[in-house]
Formats: sequence, C-alpha cells, structure tokens
Amino acid sequence: MKFADLDLNGSYTYADYFSWKFDERIELLKGKIFKMSPAPNRVHQKLAGFIYTRLSNFLDNKSCEVYVAPFDVRIPRKSKNDKEIITVIQPDVCVVCDLEKLDSKGCLGAPDIVVEVLSPGNNAKELKNKYAIYEEAGVKEYWVVSPQNQWLRIYTLVDGKFHESPYYVAGDVANSAVLSGFSLDINALFKGIPVDE
Repeated sequence: MKFADLDLNGSYTYADYFSWKFDERIELLKGKIFKMSPAPNRVHQKLAGFIYTRLSNFLDNKSCEVYVAPFDVRIPRKSKNDKEIITVIQPDVCVVCDLEKLDSKGCLGAPDIVVEVLSPGNNAKELKNKYAIYEEAGVKEYWVVSPQNQWLRIYTLVDGKFHESPYYVAGDVANSAVLSGFSLDINALFKGIPVDE
C-alpha cells in the first residue's frame, strides 16, 4: 500500500498503522491521519537533541527512561488491543517512569513527560489536537518549545487538567515538577540559534 492509497477522511487503528510500509511519516490522532513534516530542520533537531541529552544525563541510574523520535506512543482507550488503539503519536522527546508501559513497539500508555519542538506549519496541530490528547491521556507534563520565538512553556497536569506555566525565555530556568531536581537553562537551550530561524 502507498500513502496515496489511503483515505485521509477515513478512520484507522494502530493495527492499520503498524501494517503500513511507506516512507511518509504520519501520526494517528483519534483515528485520523496527520502527515508529519518532512525531516525536521537543523534547529528543530538541535533543540530536541539538547533536551534529550540533558534528560538522559539527569536520568542516568534513575528509574525513568527517555526516548527521542521516531518512537511510537500508543494511547489506548478501553482496550490495549492494536485494533482498538486509534491514537499513535511520535513526540520529539518523552520520559517514561512506569517501565511496564514499554514494549518492543514503543510505549503503550501516557508518558510522564512529552516534549514537542514546534515546526513551521504544524503549530496548530501540536497546540490544539495533541494538547487535548495528552491532557486526556494523563501526561503529567507537556513541554512546548518554540524555536521561532525562543520560549519554552510547560503544561502540568493537576486534577486531570493542564495548568500552563509562564513563558520561559532568555534568562529563565525551567524546572520540572515531575522530575524533582531537573532544570533547563533557557539561555543554554537556545544558545547559537538566531531568533526566527
């Protein structure tokens, strides 16, 4: 099957997703296909890599694990059966502390932390569709990074609803409520990246 053969108005499951062998990168958001951007640009990769490295170093010899895209996160509804799962997302970076959720295919269930680095053209998808999915699934922290505006915002789950942090900008240090003791220096995160790149 080719990507062009898919009905973009249809509804699909993880069983369908797992059977596809085309080159296009996609995600399933509540059964609907969302084509991901072509290969992320240099700045996107640098920011995701920086965050992944900082988290990986912090988590060394700790019980949580960190993963970088491409890495499938399947969000089950009532059943964990592949034919029942209609949401499969590839966050740029994610942290999983309940290692029972990890299997050979990726993560089955909500990670503790999800990081998305915004790319031109897909900001609405990240901020609207994924926000609702992550909140509903029980992701404890959702970090959104804007390379163009050079800010980081953390949405922390409290009583089933996300509460947003202020924008962390140059001169700020962002702290995680989920990973006690972990902080991210915003100057270091955006070092060497021109504004609006």
